[in-house]
Amino acid sequence: MEKKTILAIVLSILVIVVFYVIQGVFFPPPTPAVAERRAGESVPVQPIESAPSMDESGRSDTETSPLALPVETAVDSAPVSEERVIIDNGVVVVVFSNEGGDIVSYKLKEHNDKEDSVEMIVSGEKEAHAFSIAFGGVDTTPVSTFFNTRQISQNIVEFYRDFKIANVGGENTFRLTKRYEFKPNEYMFELTVILNGRQNAGFNFEGAAYTLGFGPQIGPKFEKLDQRYEYRNYYTYTNGKRKTEKVNATGMPTIVGNRPVWASIAGKYFTLIALPYPAQYDIAFSTRKEAGVAVASRLFIVRPSLSISQIEDKYRFYLGPKSQEALAVYSNGKNTFNLTNMDLVKIAGTSGILAPLETALKWLLMAFYKLIPNYGVAIILLTFLVKLLFFPLTRKGSESTLKMQALAPKIKEIQDKYKDNTQKMNAEMAEFYKKEGYNPMSGCLPLIIQIPIFFAMYNLFNNHFDLRGAMFIPVWIPDLSLPEAIWNFPEGISLPILGWTAIRALPFIYVASQLLYGKITQTPEQTNNTQMKIMLYAMPIVFFFILYDVPSGLLIYWIMSNVLTLFQQLAINKFLAQKKVAMNVQQPPIKQPSKLPPKIKKRKR
Repeated sequence: MEKKTILAIVLSILVIVVFYVIQGVFFPPPTPAVAERRAGESVPVQPIESAPSMDESGRSDTETSPLALPVETAVDSAPVSEERVIIDNGVVVVVFSNEGGDIVSYKLKEHNDKEDSVEMIVSGEKEAHAFSIAFGGVDTTPVSTFFNTRQISQNIVEFYRDFKIANVGGENTFRLTKRYEFKPNEYMFELTVILNGRQNAGFNFEGAAYTLGFGPQIGPKFEKLDQRYEYRNYYTYTNGKRKTEKVNATGMPTIVGNRPVWASIAGKYFTLIALPYPAQYDIAFSTRKEAGVAVASRLFIVRPSLSISQIEDKYRFYLGPKSQEALAVYSNGKNTFNLTNMDLVKIAGTSGILAPLETALKWLLMAFYKLIPNYGVAIILLTFLVKLLFFPLTRKGSESTLKMQALAPKIKEIQDKYKDNTQKMNAEMAEFYKKEGYNPMSGCLPLIIQIPIFFAMYNLFNNHFDLRGAMFIPVWIPDLSLPEAIWNFPEGISLPILGWTAIRALPFIYVASQLLYGKITQTPEQTNNTQMKIMLYAMPIVFFFILYDVPSGLLIYWIMSNVLTLFQQLAINKFLAQKKVAMNVQQPPIKQPSKLPPKIKKRKR
């Protein structure tokens, strides 16, 4: 009876094997499908058009052998089709794929890009896989096999798969686990990477246990990085100081030393910030060209190899708006991760000698916005305040110009007298200025002092995050961070050479205000000077083309500055006219020649 039982079991196994062989040959499985799950709820499986096929080892046929990957295929039973998980924490909607356990979409719910939410993970010709793992260094191909998925809670999802180390005898396997944890209403999330050795063997992957990579680019999508409307800066933060990293323009990875507290890829309005927690790691940036991506911006965290049986590394990533309000919570502790003094807000701040001035202007702008919640009005009020504060200085400069005109004849006399002796002429001029109590620099000083204000205001209105999407005038100026338009050309049509895609009103208003301002402020000497006339009319026209596509907030500032300066100059001109009259009264009266005695008519004889 025992032999019959054994024979029956063997025959049963044989029948089952033959059945699956026949089924695999003549009745192949249908096209792999993508299953989406949102916070534990079941979503019907949807077919995908081109899921990567799997070879005998379970590796995707699109995956190439990495340079330093001593790892064979996954050895456990894992899904043969793609599965997707969606997490919505209130401010972001994140889509995960079990192909590599990566994030394929990360949308910001409170920020729009045209008619959709801002997508922070830009894809090229192929769908982007961010936060991928590669066994080895920066140039190693990321793992793209299908992982097992475990939905732990509404905001926590885990992907895991077992691997075997190549060229090593025995059952030397280990498990790779990627656990993502989100917090409600936070742009920051935590990623835990676990390598758990089954046989207590160390991980010696030729210098790097693994590389965690983000790319190919942070969103939203853009046409080009022109450094004015969009740019990419690479920062690290070490010993309380933010440093701008120079990334290799050829695309070769740039390795950053000193193991910074955080590293960042920052655009004009959005940023990725990585906060690595392991004691040992290297940061690398790369701009290597990729198909379908205008410019790539990748960030890598390279984990050196250690001869231990288990690695558990925690990373935190901020992927969201580059606003001071959103970033400041990681310095004051008002976040669910209980982080303090991280200084992430320095990503949003400016650098250089104008930083304090720009910070002060930003504070005033926000104060005006709280008073009247319209950033267009706030820009006008800030411009008015700056002009009001500098009015005494501007008036003093105009007075100095008037005095210079009065002293001009005497100055010319000295110059003509000592034209052959420069040293003597300079000495006489200095003595003359001292005698008259006149400083030649007093006319230029007000202008020189206001130049830093201009550049600080330019940077503020061109980069301030809160101006993104801020409306000034409905329909006409719906977004102060973008150029306005009174008529947009049909899609795909632009003016030759100029590349204009719309007719805009603000650049024309700017030119009119600049020409009128120049006409009012010009002096009699400038009126008769051909070069000054060319400057008066040509420069505004040149700037018209330069500023045609700048953010509307910046043009509103410039136009209001011209208008206010115009009225300011009219008031100063009236004041100077009265002063001229007073100066004429105070001058000694010119002695008139005595009248000749009347001629005595001779009498005719």
